[in-house]
Amino acid sequence: MSTLWPTTFLDAEHLGRPSRRAATAAIEAHLAILKGDPLKLALANALKEAEGLGGQERRFTALAVREMSRHQRLLDLASRTLGHPPGKIGLLEDLTLVRYVLWRRLFCGAAWARIGPEVKLPGPVRPRTIKDDLLIQMADAPLPEPSVPDSVPERLATRYSFPNWLVLRLAELHPEPVLEAMLAALDEDPTLHFRARPSGTRDEVLARLTEEGVLAEPVAMALDAIRIADASHRVFETRVMKEGRLQVQDVGSQLIVEACRPLEGSLSGRTVADVCAGAGGKTLALADEVGKGGRVLAGDRSRRRLAQARERARELSLRHVAFPHPLPLEQADVVLVDAPCSGTGSLAREPDQKWKLTAKAVEEFHTTQLGLLEELAGQVKPGALMVYATCSLLPEENDAVVRDFLAKVPGFTVEPLAAVFGAERAAVLCDGPFLRALPPRVPGGGFFAARLRKG
Repeated sequence: MSTLWPTTFLDAEHLGRPSRRAATAAIEAHLAILKGDPLKLALANALKEAEGLGGQERRFTALAVREMSRHQRLLDLASRTLGHPPGKIGLLEDLTLVRYVLWRRLFCGAAWARIGPEVKLPGPVRPRTIKDDLLIQMADAPLPEPSVPDSVPERLATRYSFPNWLVLRLAELHPEPVLEAMLAALDEDPTLHFRARPSGTRDEVLARLTEEGVLAEPVAMALDAIRIADASHRVFETRVMKEGRLQVQDVGSQLIVEACRPLEGSLSGRTVADVCAGAGGKTLALADEVGKGGRVLAGDRSRRRLAQARERARELSLRHVAFPHPLPLEQADVVLVDAPCSGTGSLAREPDQKWKLTAKAVEEFHTTQLGLLEELAGQVKPGALMVYATCSLLPEENDAVVRDFLAKVPGFTVEPLAAVFGAERAAVLCDGPFLRALPPRVPGGGFFAARLRKG
C-alpha cells in the first residue's frame, strides 16, 4: 500500500448532483448521527426536512451521509495531517463541515471552487465557529503523506476506516490479501441486488428488464439473484418491479433462504417458521419457496419491524404468511433463526455501526444468540431442521455459538451445507459444514449459516 489517501474518485453517475441544499441535508444528517441517531433515521429525517430536493440531489445526500461515516477515520486523519486535529475542533457542527469538505476532496476529487458554493458562509449549519479560511485550507492546501503505521492490521484499519480491535480480530482469521480485499469491499457503497420472483424465473425477469431499458445481470452465487448495473434507480419504475417480480435482497440473505431447502426436493408445501423475521425480507422469500400449499409463520420481538413485514406480505397478496403469537414452532418443518448480531458483515450498508460496535458487545451477542437457540430447541419437533444464521464475520457469533449449543443441548447434529449448494458453488460458499459467504467473493456483505437437525 503506497499511500493511505484514495487514488481514484467516485464517478459522476454514482455521485448524483451536489448542491448547497443537498450538502446541507447531508451535513445535518451526519450531525444527527454524531448525536446518537442511527444512519437510516438521520438520513430519513434530513431528507424529509429538505423539501424540494430533486432525485439526483437526494442520491447525493444519501451517498454523502454514508460516506462520511464510512471513511470517518481517514477523514479525521486528513484533518490532523493538515494541522487541525478533530479533538481541537470545538463544535460537532464544525466537525461535520470539515469532514464534508475533506470527503469531497479525497473521494470526489473536488477543489474549493466546487465545494465552496456548497458550504461557505453563511453556511449550512449553525452554530459555527470556524471561518471559510480553514475550510479552504482543507480543500486546497497540499496534503502530505501521513506516517504509515508499522502494523499491517493498523495500516489497513486506517486506510479503510475501521476500528483497530475489529481489524486485529479479522487479521487472526485471514491472511493479509484476503483481509484487505474484505475491508475494501466493506468500504464501498453496496451494489443494489434483487431476487427474481418466483424462484426459477430469473432469465425471464432479466429479459423483461432488458426490454424496459434497465441494465441488469445474473449473480452466479445465488440462483435467483440479479445485480442492477444501472445507477439511475429506474428499476423501481419498471413494470416488472411494480408487478412484484423483483424484491430488493442481498445475495447473502438469498443464500440463507437456500440453506433452508431440503437436501432433496423443495420446500413446496412445507411449513417454515421465521423466528427473527424483522421487516420480512427472508419471510417473503420463504413464502415463494413453500408456495401457496405451504405456510410461513413469522415473528419478531420488534413490533414495528413485524408491522412492516405484515404490510409487505399484504402488498404481495401472500395469504399463506401468518404472524401468530406465540409462534407454534412445533408445527414447523424448518425453523430459521436469523439471530440478532453485530452486523459486521453488513458494514458496507450500515457504516455508522462500526463506530458503535465494541468487542464487549460481540461477547454479549454470543450470549444472546446461544440463549435464543437453547430457548427454541425444546419447541422444535423431532426431525425438524433449525437453520442458524447471522450477518457477522466473527466466529464468536457463528462457529462458537454452534459449538456451544451442541455441547449444551443434546439431540441436534450439524448437516453439511455443501449438498444444498452443489459442488461448484460450495467451493466458494462453504467452509466445512457451514455457509460462510465472505466479501468480495460473495457480493453484498458477509453471512453465516448452519443447519442443525433435531434427532
